[in-house]
Amino acid sequence: MQRRDFLAVLSLALTWPFVVQAQQPKNVARIGFLATGSLESPETRASFDAFREGLRELGYVEGENIVIEVRAADSNMERFPALVNELIGLKVDIIVALNSLSGHAAKQATSTIPIVVPVMGDPVEDGLVASLARPGGNVTGLTFLGPQLVPKRLALLKEALPAASRVAVLWHPRAYGDRTMDDMVAETETAGKALGLQLQFVGVQGPNELDRAFTTIGAAHVDAVMLFPSPMLFNERTRIVDLGRKLRLPLISQAKEFVELGGLMSYGADIIDFIRRGATYVDKIIKGAKPADLPVEQPTKFGLSINLKAAKELGVDIPATLLTSADLVIE
Repeated sequence: MQRRDFLAVLSLALTWPFVVQAQQPKNVARIGFLATGSLESPETRASFDAFREGLRELGYVEGENIVIEVRAADSNMERFPALVNELIGLKVDIIVALNSLSGHAAKQATSTIPIVVPVMGDPVEDGLVASLARPGGNVTGLTFLGPQLVPKRLALLKEALPAASRVAVLWHPRAYGDRTMDDMVAETETAGKALGLQLQFVGVQGPNELDRAFTTIGAAHVDAVMLFPSPMLFNERTRIVDLGRKLRLPLISQAKEFVELGGLMSYGADIIDFIRRGATYVDKIIKGAKPADLPVEQPTKFGLSINLKAAKELGVDIPATLLTSADLVIE
């Protein structure tokens, strides 16, 4: 989809209630879609397109049997509560909040409107659901188990770079709930000690701190960078990969999108596919299911992605054992 076409779709979604209010049939479901990045960014476009594709696969056509109201936070998490209130004011039937932070904002604002969160970290630890099997409230969705996989990514990085001794950990301290973030840090520190790695945690609160963060990373003379899972960092992936490339540092993350842009490695579930599959929850709720009774889906497959072109540029010789186990190899 061209940029102008995407903006036209978003404009239609934002203005739809004023255009077709008179002729809109009663059985048209109104869905609020709350994104993290900006409306114009390729990252937001990819997420929105994936969700719309999921709806189309289930037989939904915008303007005929479904209307999507789109709001975006421009990577400013403080905007989530106000944007949620806007969606509530539009009398949406369901709120699709892409991640745990926006899901929290939606849950705090309403206990009656169903909320679907396609990309949750640890929804139980973060207080979004009572349990994965029985969410128990008005929130459900999918968890990509990102926090639990951080030690595995560190081990993969050490396998690819056996001589590495210092690793910078780029993280967003408010990406998830306090307990989840504390556990993630503790597990990473334990894994780092077991692997003989010295870790330097570099936190960023927003996109405006990324340049400063990579200046700090560059001055620390680390051997590589590992990213913690974070919706904000995921939305800033193009910029992060470019900053890492300028410092000639190998980068490992949770999502293959970083590898496709030039990062060295990733290990985790397919985030964009999770957003597409979030449409199945919307479909079930439209047909009468309650979020409290819809189990939170967990990933059954984790993909390892490797960018051999990036490895060559960095002078990294990827072991054959890693290459043979990779699900995606970019040459």
